[in-house]
Amino acid sequence: MPAAALTAERPLTADDLLRMDADGLRGELIRGVFCETMPPGKIHAFVASKLGFLLQTFVFPRRLGVVTSEIGVWIERGPDTVRAPDIAFFSAQQDPPGVEIPPGYSRNVPVLVVEVRSPNDSLAYMREKALMWLRHGARMVWNVHPDSRTVDVYRRGHPTITLAEGDELVGYDVIPGFACGVSEVFEIYYDAAE
Repeated sequence: MPAAALTAERPLTADDLLRMDADGLRGELIRGVFCETMPPGKIHAFVASKLGFLLQTFVFPRRLGVVTSEIGVWIERGPDTVRAPDIAFFSAQQDPPGVEIPPGYSRNVPVLVVEVRSPNDSLAYMREKALMWLRHGARMVWNVHPDSRTVDVYRRGHPTITLAEGDELVGYDVIPGFACGVSEVFEIYYDAAE
């Protein structure tokens, strides 16, 4: 049954969304309503991949947790909301090594969420998404803006800051010790002559 027909009858559930994904429909669930998502554009994908790589190369050898991309996170129930951040970091305390991972969507909210702005995303939409993650338990959100080459940093209990090239993006107490230049996040090509 198509998503629109199901939503008209009753709100969709996280289980419905999982079945739809198996049928090739991709999207998020917002309070029981299916919101189809398009595949990211090239710049969006390159920037998300680069930042995910930088995080992974810091986190993995230190056994700090798990860095993932586009994982479904079940954040509200009755009606259900399942969102998929571009990048998520789950601490080792949230998902301890050796513990069997249950099937389906994560019921843990990542401690760090990274959202990369697509050309059609408004600044208001990006801000609301960041605040939504914080309301549901994320400790920090990085909104990455490829067009302006800036990163907005949201942390619970702290004012939002905007970092530009020349600034340093740090993990604070969420990923202690992590740091990279904002410009490095946007360096997605290498010089073939080097």
